[in-house]
Amino acid sequence: MAKVCEICGKGPMTGNRIVRHGLEKKKGGIGLHTTGVTRRRFLPNLQRIRVKEGARVSTRTVCMSCLKAGKVTKA
Repeated sequence: MAKVCEICGKGPMTGNRIVRHGLEKKKGGIGLHTTGVTRRRFLPNLQRIRVKEGARVSTRTVCMSCLKAGKVTKA
C-alpha cells in the first residue's frame, strides 16, 4: 500500500533530525553545537475508510486532514 492520500495526493515528506549539545548562551554556556544531522521522513496520517461515492461504497486510503475538511463522506 502506497503511503499517499487518494483524495489530495499527500505523501511522505523529508526533513532532518538535528542533535544539539551544549548549554545555551542565555543560560551561561557557550552556545548549542550541532553534533548530528540525520535524514528522516514525515508520514501522513492515513486511514483506510469506507467512502460513499454517489450510490457506491468503496474503501479508500484518506489522510485525516481530508476527513476533517469534509472532502469525503463516510459510508
